This record gives sequence, structure tokens and C-alpha cells, in this order.
Amino acid sequence: MTDLAPDIVELVACPKLPEPCGRLREMPFRHDAWTPDEIATVERMFRDDAAIDDIVAAIGRGRAGVRDKIAKLGLRRNSSRPWSPDEDAWLTREYGLRPTADLAGDLGRACTSVYARAGVLGLTEGNPPRWTEWEDAQLRAGYSRAIPIAQIATLIGRPLSGTATRANTLGLRHPNKPADWTEAEATRALTLASEGLRYLAIIDILATEGFPRRTKAGFGPHLRKLGYGRGWGRNWTPDEDTLLTRAYANGASLTPLTTRLGRTTCSIRWRADYLGLRGTHANRDGFRGGPVWSDNDLAMLRDLYGTMPMDALATKMGRTKASLFTRANILGLIHGYHRKWTDEEIRALRIAHDFGVALPDFAAAIDRKYPAVHKYAEKHGLRFSRRPRRATPWTLAEIIALDPSGTGVTDHVAIPGTIDEEKP
Repeated sequence: MTDLAPDIVELVACPKLPEPCGRLREMPFRHDAWTPDEIATVERMFRDDAAIDDIVAAIGRGRAGVRDKIAKLGLRRNSSRPWSPDEDAWLTREYGLRPTADLAGDLGRACTSVYARAGVLGLTEGNPPRWTEWEDAQLRAGYSRAIPIAQIATLIGRPLSGTATRANTLGLRHPNKPADWTEAEATRALTLASEGLRYLAIIDILATEGFPRRTKAGFGPHLRKLGYGRGWGRNWTPDEDTLLTRAYANGASLTPLTTRLGRTTCSIRWRADYLGLRGTHANRDGFRGGPVWSDNDLAMLRDLYGTMPMDALATKMGRTKASLFTRANILGLIHGYHRKWTDEEIRALRIAHDFGVALPDFAAAIDRKYPAVHKYAEKHGLRFSRRPRRATPWTLAEIIALDPSGTGVTDHVAIPGTIDEEKP
């Protein structure tokens, strides 16, 4: 109890709390932590296009620390200041060793500005000088004498790749380079490759037979250019061919072969086509364990799918429910085995929603499953809250009789004879 009058609810008006503005001014507990005032000074001077040296002098920290803080704060500016000697020296030392974006962030300048300054300082690498007549003459003479390309490049002072490119431009061919592939060499290489020999072994065999010795780096791509490819598989053995042929002859399912042989479906089909077995299997699709879908089966599925329960349809067609669902999904069929809603049922649904009838009672009244009714009601924007159940079951006629005029109500009315609803 207090001595104040009962109508006094406040002694003094509380001033309005200040609105937060800007970043929270806080700092970690370290002796070298940046204070909020220092950060504000850096941001202000950086926006004013002050030099890094001026910022360093203003806050009393090192250049590296100031640059790191500017980068962490994500500050960027289009600086119009002239480059200082210290910035030029730093850029000369760091350019080419780090990404230009990092250098621009440390300097507080744009990447284009850094690129332009590096060009002024001569830090960028320009195009190589043009080939002189003397260099071309040395290149031609070296190729004619079969001197290694590396030695020619060292003699004229050019990189190896540039020397080879220039020789290709001039149409020069090194004598040590093997001759082009002949038809006989290509045929022999493909024959040896089809026998399962490795590339190095094929290269040695071709060399002993008088063909030019090829490198592995050039041998493989040329074989692939000829249309040969081993892929990631392995060669088929005679036992595997026998097992595959027996499966086709007996009309057995080819699905177990994928596990027994450790091969993919595409590999088995390719081998069957190679052995001339395609079209000889008893079933149209040899990989199917069940009966093949005929045109009559597909027509029956299209006609009956969604018109009868799946259990009855599976029994009628002699298949499993899973196979029916899979085939219907492939055909793009939509399962619609839900009795079409009549106008009377739709009207009763809205009356039940307006007059407080529990959704489980309404589902039982129209002889439908609760999940289907709930989904239909949600789809049409009718949300049934938790409502009391009635002791005696509702009938469709009783629900419609609640609103014979069809005007509907907005508030739920109390219905006598109800009990607490149990969660369905």
C-alpha cells in the first residue's frame, strides 16, 4: 500500500530511449584493439580521399595495420590523389606477387587505377618483340640440321613454346618428328588395341614392326580420333559371352547379370548387339523380371487406372501395385480414384464449415476418408478448427438441413448433443 492517490499511475514522464544509429561502438579486450574513435577517423579520412600516410599520422598506427583495417572494413573509393613515392615503391615490390584486387584494397584505390599505375611504372609484361629475320634464319637452319628445339630456343633467346609456335607458323617440320600416320599403321594399332593390349605395349610392337615410335601422349588421342575408345570398362571374356548367350537362349532375365558380371545395363546391351543376340530374347525387354507390358496391358491400364482400387486392379492384371504405379508414372497417368464430389457434397462441406460440424463427422457422413476430405477442404480455403464431435453420427441430410436457405453463417453455432472431439 502507498500514500499516493489511487488515480496516480506515473510519478514522472520517462524520456524516450535514444534510437540506435550506426554500428555498435564496441571493441575487444586487447591492448592493441582498435577504438571506435580510431575506426571513425579512418572511415572519415578515407572518404575524404586522404592519403594513407596522413591517416597513419592521424591515428598513430602503422601503415600495414591501417591498410589491413581498410580492407576489413570493405572501404572503396575512386581516389584522385597523385601517387606518392612510397606507394610507387610498395607497388613495385608487391605487383605480380599478389592479386591486383588485394593490392587495390591495401592501397585504397580501384583495380583500374592500380593497373594504370603499374603500366606507367613499367611493371606490366607487354607483348614479346617481333621475330627478326636473323631469328627466323637461325630457326630454319636449326630445323634443317635436326637440332633439338630446346637448343635452338636457347641460341636465339626465346622460350621453347614460342620457338615451336614460330616454327609452326613458318611451316617448318622437324626431322626428328615422326611421319604422319599411314593407313597400315592405323589399322595395325586398332587391331592391337582391340586385343586388349596397353598403349605402351602397342607402341613397342609397332616400333619393332618398322613403324615410327610414337609417344603415349600422342598415341592415345590419335586412336580416339580414329573412333576407338576403351571407356572405363574391361574386355569381355569368353565365359561371360557364353553366360550372356545362354541367358538369351533360355529367355532368362538379364537383370541378375548386372550383379553377377559386375557390368552395367548399357555394357550388356552393347555386347549382346556385338554378338548378334539382339531381338532373340523371349521377352521384349530382357532386363524385366515380370511379364512384358503388351499393348493390351497398356490400354487396360489407361482405362482402369484411377477408376478402381489399386489392389483390385493389381489382382485383375496379375501384377504388383508397385509395377502399376511405376508404369502409370511412365505413361503420365494421374491416379484419380476418388469419387467425384457432387454439388450436394460441396454444399454440405460449406454448411459443415459454417455451422461448426467436426470434419471427422462430416467425412463419415459422406462416406469419405478423413485425409481426402481434409485435403479437399484446404484446397478450397475451408479450414476446420478443432471442434466437438457429436455422440450420434451425422447424416448428409441433417447437415444440409442446418442451412436450408443456403445463406450460410460466419460464426459457428452451438450444436446440441456433441462430445469432445478426439484427434483423428
